[in-house]
Amino acid sequence: MLEKVSTADAPAAIGPYSQAIKAGGFVFTSGQIALDPATGNLVGQDITEQAEQVMKNLAAVLKAAGSSFENVVKTTCFLNDMADFAAFNQVYSKYITTAPARSCVAVRELPKGALVEVEAVALLG
Repeated sequence: MLEKVSTADAPAAIGPYSQAIKAGGFVFTSGQIALDPATGNLVGQDITEQAEQVMKNLAAVLKAAGSSFENVVKTTCFLNDMADFAAFNQVYSKYITTAPARSCVAVRELPKGALVEVEAVALLG
């Protein structure tokens, strides 16, 4: 059975998708960008500021699903510029300390001009 996850502590979906889906003992999050949950506006002028907001948004979605960063088994990270890789890793490693599997790729463009997007798969509980 699939269960949609929704929280006001993270940005509302800006398209036809859910913030996350719980299925089979896991939570699968949608990608989070640096949107302020209250306003829906992009926050942060650089990769560090945006990555901080992304990780806060991701934490809120995981919490709403009944999980946390400690239960993350896989992340997928999208960077607008691979030159931001080191700075992004500094922020990411403050939040996710368990070294789950990860993919990190550069993309041409992200929604709303974001510099970074992160999605996660985590165990529930």
